[in-house]
Amino acid sequence: MAGLKEGQVLNTMDFKTIKVLRASKNKLELGKGGQGVVYKVEHDGKEMALKWYFKNKMKNPQMFYENIKNNINIGKPTDAFLWPVDLTEWVDETFGYVMPLRPDGFSDFARYLLAKENFVSDKALINAALNIVDGFMTLHRAGCNYQDLNDGNFFINFETGEVLICDNDNVMGHGFSSGIAGKLRYMAPEIARGDKKPDTMTDRFSLAVILFFLLCVNHPLEGRLTIKDGPITPEDEKRFYGTDPVFIFDPKDTRNAPVPQTSANAMNLWSYTPEYIRNLFIEAFSRERLHGQMPQIMEVEWLKALVRWRSEIVKCKCGSENFPDSSGEFTCSCGTKRRIPAHFKFKNASVPIFPGATLYACHTTPGSEDFRTETAKVITKKDNPKAMGLLNLTEKIWTLTKSDGTTEPKTKGEVAPIGKDFVIQFENNHAATIVAN
Repeated sequence: MAGLKEGQVLNTMDFKTIKVLRASKNKLELGKGGQGVVYKVEHDGKEMALKWYFKNKMKNPQMFYENIKNNINIGKPTDAFLWPVDLTEWVDETFGYVMPLRPDGFSDFARYLLAKENFVSDKALINAALNIVDGFMTLHRAGCNYQDLNDGNFFINFETGEVLICDNDNVMGHGFSSGIAGKLRYMAPEIARGDKKPDTMTDRFSLAVILFFLLCVNHPLEGRLTIKDGPITPEDEKRFYGTDPVFIFDPKDTRNAPVPQTSANAMNLWSYTPEYIRNLFIEAFSRERLHGQMPQIMEVEWLKALVRWRSEIVKCKCGSENFPDSSGEFTCSCGTKRRIPAHFKFKNASVPIFPGATLYACHTTPGSEDFRTETAKVITKKDNPKAMGLLNLTEKIWTLTKSDGTTEPKTKGEVAPIGKDFVIQFENNHAATIVAN
């Protein structure tokens, strides 16, 4: 079967039928890739998407079919995944799977890389990075790996930073291989060299590449060494991404330093990212990791650094977002100079204190990785904007200890005043001290 037709009806393994719909007035297909075509269909009374595979494009079609069936039975790791929900029966030696349609408000990640879309704020950008990291951390903890991570796997809402992860048909359990190695510019060097097959660790390399694209809008391994007068050959690509990869910002090896021809965006954005984010990239793309001598950076490390970065965003009165230096000072693009007076000092984190600053469950709940649930917000008195307090948004009872040793309980909706050396205990001896900058 070369392709499906409008109105065509197919049966599924769940004993349902799907009907092929027209994607738009002038277009039958929603999209097309190397493995197959995506159609809009009606499935169980809802409009859904159907990925229909090209015949003879799978190395082991039966194994591929059974793996998708298994993933359907397991269920999606998080709501971020546009996960398969049903499979068609075999038709002319091929098949397809049903998944949710991309909702309104989401665009291809590639549009951002081509400067056709942009995030409305730094907070939205960092939220996107957090959501991508969280999605793959959850997937890996569920015992699966993605195997083909690249820039075509994401739909992003550029206003909120919400992310949807698509093309989940290659997801497999640890130790299993779909036969798909991935895209060369995104796969780990050890795969490009032929040393190993995709697994969780190689996923983590690909994740670091995606994050670098997201934050620096260039490829981390494409610098001076990748410029050629003639066409780039397969041998060149194997060297760039496999046998001799060099990070463009490697402090020990400057052979592949960024140049305007390949890395103009990265040259502008690298210094804008905080030092602790830059250090993670330097670690992720170190020679030792590029040559398989050290394990890849764990998702939780990215999560901690990105939460810290988001927490340090300070909005100026003009609306611009700024990041104070270690002393708490910044100069906005509008010319306004400002100094953040204090910060919350946790055991493993520090959060600047300013009106509107938000704490999340990952700050106030010991062991939590929840970066979405707001648990506290810094507010000011109406009659004294310089007097700040921390509003309790949780059901937990906090304990405020003032500098003179007196204590006060703070329940939901109550405000703990902010003063030098005050301590706020959130739960289970997890506390923050208010420290002057």
